[in-house]
Amino acid sequence: MNETTLALLAFLPLLLAGILLVGFKIPAKIAMPIVFLTAATIGLTAWDMSFSRVAASTIQGLIQTAGLLWIIFGAILLLNTLKHSGGITAIRNGFSGISPDRRVQALIVAWLFGCFIEGASGFGTPAAVAAPLMVALGFPALAAVVVGMMIQSTPVSFGAVGTPIIVGVGSGLDRAGITAQLEADGSTWGTFFQLITSEVAITHGIIGICMPLILVLVMVRFFGANRSWKEGLSIVPFALFTGISFVIPYMLVGVFLGPEFPSMIGAMVGLAIVVPAARKGFLLPKDTWDFPESTSWPDEWIGNLQIKLEDVAGKAPMSTFMGWVPYVLLALFLVASRTIEPLRVALTSISLDWNNILGETGVSGGVQPLYLPGGIIMAVVIVTYFLHRMNPSKISAAVSESTKTILGAGFVLIFTVPMVRILINSGVNGADLVSMPVMMAQAVAHGMGNIYPFFAPTVGAMGAFIAGSNTVSNLMLAEFQFNVAQTLGVSTAMMVALQAVGAAAGNMIAIHNVVAASATVGLLGREGTTIRKTIIPTIYYLVFAGIIAMVAFYVLGVTDPLM
Repeated sequence: MNETTLALLAFLPLLLAGILLVGFKIPAKIAMPIVFLTAATIGLTAWDMSFSRVAASTIQGLIQTAGLLWIIFGAILLLNTLKHSGGITAIRNGFSGISPDRRVQALIVAWLFGCFIEGASGFGTPAAVAAPLMVALGFPALAAVVVGMMIQSTPVSFGAVGTPIIVGVGSGLDRAGITAQLEADGSTWGTFFQLITSEVAITHGIIGICMPLILVLVMVRFFGANRSWKEGLSIVPFALFTGISFVIPYMLVGVFLGPEFPSMIGAMVGLAIVVPAARKGFLLPKDTWDFPESTSWPDEWIGNLQIKLEDVAGKAPMSTFMGWVPYVLLALFLVASRTIEPLRVALTSISLDWNNILGETGVSGGVQPLYLPGGIIMAVVIVTYFLHRMNPSKISAAVSESTKTILGAGFVLIFTVPMVRILINSGVNGADLVSMPVMMAQAVAHGMGNIYPFFAPTVGAMGAFIAGSNTVSNLMLAEFQFNVAQTLGVSTAMMVALQAVGAAAGNMIAIHNVVAASATVGLLGREGTTIRKTIIPTIYYLVFAGIIAMVAFYVLGVTDPLM
């Protein structure tokens, strides 16, 4: 088979997923088993992967699924714990105290708080934490998922204390070979790596200023009584103020301190500025926007995780501060677990690993239950039980409700993640072919030529769409993007930065991220509906990243030590 045919076959699982989920609105629990079987068949036939490698990749995916479900379960359990303790009522009352305007609530809870959680833990945690919290505040479940998914953009490249850059780019590039080239030119790996980090931060910062505004516009357009874009326009000054308050410290930290803390510090500074401003009415519109009456919501807006006022009525009054304490502790625990080395070592020392699954070298899987955000969230649940003076029947009810919700997510994810692993692991095969994701990327590059930089972020997004992870997309494609840049004679650092930016944007439409977020609010089966809405900010992100690429390469003449 020629390269074009192979590229089309490699793309088929993604195309099929899009057609089934978005085109035919088939629930993911039906669509993803079909997509999984298609990927496995292509791997076994066109790529001539051994059956044992396909099976090992599937097991690897199942192990990763266990980790994802652990995170989702923890997020749901924390929410249900707060529901039964009365914490949710306190949080809800606190937000109405800042502003009853749902647009303002979305900017503070989803964007700023979500960006902090992304910076601390990454890997889809913000949507899993923010979406159920928004449902508890009175947002429709579908609106909460759509808004939660839009967090998966600007902060993602520096999520999990910089993992997508430190691990994804750092391990995805041929560090030894690049270091030799750099030293021959009188430079160092550290200088080159920081240049990539700076360009990621600046590119994200430019595009990310408008993301809070787009988040609000999408919300009012699809979930307002009048379905009107115009209802979001009065919030423009405050939304841009929110964006600027986040991206300026975000960019400064990325440029001067490195990849670990841009998202966390950007969000903390943003919250410190925006919350007091909102309380004082600074730049807030005169009108107040809300969702229509809940009795008029379409069925597709509603999940089975509905937290109503009567659910928490009659409980002892709790201060807003005390209601928020578990989420503050979650943020602090996440940061501590990633930055305090003795604690990190202790948490990662407990690991359930399977190396060289079925004898396949390089196909390994493992779960670190205490270090994963799920383990951190469980610790917060235990603290909350005592802090909020709950009784055993309340926590038992929270565990029971959370278990019922998580069962639905498992079936979809046990097909989605293994499908991803088959694609990624297809580089070892009897046909002597590169992996399916790299085959797709090469076809795009060969067809584009000098205009390719415009599409470089889209290639990164494609990798994240497959894997649901900026980190994995960078691992798969950073070296490829580097090689294309050298072929075209443009900045290798900037091209790799575009890969990271595009991969972050791709998280907004990554199937198993949508499934995971949907599961936290009991909304499984409507993943295609979510993707049809989050594709709008994804296109915005990729188009503007592409424009920045063309300007950087062909107008500003951005260079690096390897040019």
